Amino acid sequence: MTALGFLALLLPAVTVRAADPAVPLTTADGFAVPQPGQPFDFPRDHGSHPDFRIEWWYLTGHLWTETGRRFGFQATFFRQAGPREGREARAAGAFGSEALFLAHSAVLDVGTGRFLHQERLNRSGWDAVASTESLDLRNGNWTLRMTDPATEQMHLNASVRAEAALDLTLSPGKPKVFFGKDGVSRKGADPTAASYYITFPRLDVAGSLAIDGRSVPVAGQAWMDHEISSSQLSGGQVGWDWTSIQLTDGREIMAYRLRLEDGSSDPFSTLAWIDREGKVSHLGSDQFEWQPLEWWLSPETGGRYPIAYRLRTADPATGELVVFEIRPLASAQELTGGIGGIAYWEGAGRVLDGKGLEVGSAYTELTGYAASMEGRL
Repeated sequence: MTALGFLALLLPAVTVRAADPAVPLTTADGFAVPQPGQPFDFPRDHGSHPDFRIEWWYLTGHLWTETGRRFGFQATFFRQAGPREGREARAAGAFGSEALFLAHSAVLDVGTGRFLHQERLNRSGWDAVASTESLDLRNGNWTLRMTDPATEQMHLNASVRAEAALDLTLSPGKPKVFFGKDGVSRKGADPTAASYYITFPRLDVAGSLAIDGRSVPVAGQAWMDHEISSSQLSGGQVGWDWTSIQLTDGREIMAYRLRLEDGSSDPFSTLAWIDREGKVSHLGSDQFEWQPLEWWLSPETGGRYPIAYRLRTADPATGELVVFEIRPLASAQELTGGIGGIAYWEGAGRVLDGKGLEVGSAYTELTGYAASMEGRL
């Protein structure tokens, strides 16, 4: 669920309803709401969806050099629509008023624990664009493009100021998957709190990383989320804990815990297993446990983040209980929200089984710990 709705507000009550009275077609201010059972059209649906308020394309991954030096990386492109009211008048007169584009880039040098990150915010057409035909994103000189629609291979160029630069080719190691029921991932009791959630759970990565004034070949694996929404949170939700896990046995896990004001989990929290062939099995909030183990206090924002945690759930392949511990590769992996206004922790980690053996890699997102997300997304 990865993503920060950097300037979004909770949406007002809906007024236009679909054939299913439980799911509105649009919000009161005219933004589309994800509809169950709608067919996807690729490569078009890899691109932008301006009828929805918020959208993001989220890459996280683990890289190694030929000598075994390890890095984590993040590259995220956000689109935030301007108000629907007066859209035609703005399009005719005010340049760049249709959308705002935020982008985040981060690199973790695991060996030193150094965490580099940068944010950008640009107006539509000024120095940022998102194609509606296919995956073709730009924010300044950061780009993410689908270079081959047949294989769905992608290319990423991103940097962190003059400190690091990524030039990566990403090739699906297994097919894309869809989270949620009938193509819609619900995030709360409010029927507008939902998204279309498209994921590449295992991308093979090859390219180069420039750091410390030197470019080195790297290879590894990444995870990519694309979410399309007009609202992500229901009332009373203050933030979320999200993880993507790539196991060495060829399977993956995605889980998110939507946190309520009293610290409990919203019933719309979920965990999903992806088998070796790409089949998704969804589990409800009562079928897994997310237990914090270790906390980190940010010296910059005061946020206190549960950066190590234990997951307990049933393995769908065996029906048996499994326990994983996710441990961060560095404590300080906070993006402090200097431009977008929302601080969150987005960190690379290792996955340990019940015997303490390393069985995979993970990325974890923790929001709402420096300040509540309620009323922001």
